[in-house]
This record gives sequence, C-alpha cells and structure tokens, in this order.
Amino acid sequence: MAKLILSMDGLVLKEIALTKERMTIGRRPTNDIQIDNLAISGEHAAVVTILNDSFLEDLNSTNGTLVNSQPIKKHFLKNGDVVELGKYKLKYIAEQAQQADPDYEKTMVLRPNMLKPQAPTPPASPQGAGDSAAQRPQASPVPPTAPLAIGAIQILNGANAGRELELTKTLTTLGKPGVQVAVIARRPQGYFITHVEGVKFPAVNGQTLDSQAHPLKDHDVIEIAGIKMEFFLKG
Repeated sequence: MAKLILSMDGLVLKEIALTKERMTIGRRPTNDIQIDNLAISGEHAAVVTILNDSFLEDLNSTNGTLVNSQPIKKHFLKNGDVVELGKYKLKYIAEQAQQADPDYEKTMVLRPNMLKPQAPTPPASPQGAGDSAAQRPQASPVPPTAPLAIGAIQILNGANAGRELELTKTLTTLGKPGVQVAVIARRPQGYFITHVEGVKFPAVNGQTLDSQAHPLKDHDVIEIAGIKMEFFLKG
C-alpha cells in the first residue's frame, strides 16, 4: 500500500497510508490529512489512488503545490516524489512501484489513432458450443467464478462518433488533460470510473458523479469533457 511521509525541516512527523481512493490535504480539520499551518489552504490538494497508482491535484490553493521543487496542478506520483506544501514535505512511497503490470496503461487520452471502427460482436459459436448440454458433462470442472467480460466504450458524438475502444487494460484514463480527466479501472468485480482532474466531475446517465469510484453497468452513458460514450460488455 502506498503512503506519504510527512516531515518538516528534516524531522519526520508521521506516516499516512493512502487507504482511501481520494484523500484531501489542507488546514481544515475536515481534511483526511490536516496540516495546521497558515501557509496551507483550507483544502489545499488531493491525492486520488487507483490500484497501485496515485495522482496528486492542487485544489487551486493560495500558495500552490510543488513536487520535486516544481509547481504542479496535476501530477502522476512516482515512488520517491517529494510534495512540498510551505515548510512541510510529503514523500510518496509506493511499495509496489517497480512491479509493473503488463496489462496496465497509465494514460490513455481519446485520440483518433487509439480508437478502432465499430466492429460486429465476435461470433458466439465457441461459447455456445462450450455451453451445450451434450458437451458440458465431459468438460473439466468449471471454476465457481466466471471471468469478467471485457468492457468497451463507443463514442457517441464528435469527430470519433461510432468508434470504440476496448477496456482491456487494468487502468484506462480518458478525457482532456487540463480540462477533465477520469479513470476507468478494471477490477475482479467489474469496471469502475473515478474522477481524477478538473473542476467538473464526469456524468453517468446524466447524473454527475462525486469523488468516489462509481461502478459501471452495461449500456451506461458516460460524459467526459463534452464527449459522450456508451459503456458496454462484450460477448
């Protein structure tokens, strides 16, 4: 599990495990990580953690947020990064930072060359044959949990309308950097969408989401940065 080590003037004050998908940092006691100092805004920054990765976003703070001495608005945290808030420092430690998943993709912004034309649903004959009553008794024992169906999104408007993108990666980031970004995570229990960047949150079926992960259902309509897309399960 990733964590932040809070220090000031080289003295470690405490360690904070990133146990929630979204944790706020600021001066107010309502924050998940409270730093009671006048140089820190009431709600200064937020850390969004999806699986083994974390994103840092400055929440329009008065004095800004630095990572490795560079001002940021949004930053993908890497193991060893040092977040600076006034005199305080938060060192990001990702315990599984080097265990990269080959099915993991850190960023995927909607671009024409990443989308493929809508294709017909793959033939169902192999699955149908495997499900036949005659062959079922002869098959090997079937695990109690069925594998997660592959999800996909189809673009409904704009220049890429009609094109689709399979969500085969563990983590797929969609949207327009600097405007609105959301992450779709592929988990054993299904697909979930989480807001990452932007003042405006994504909408699903016309309802604006909050900061928590939202489970996606077959044929949900998502709107991110003015682009509408339909989520569906294949096969």
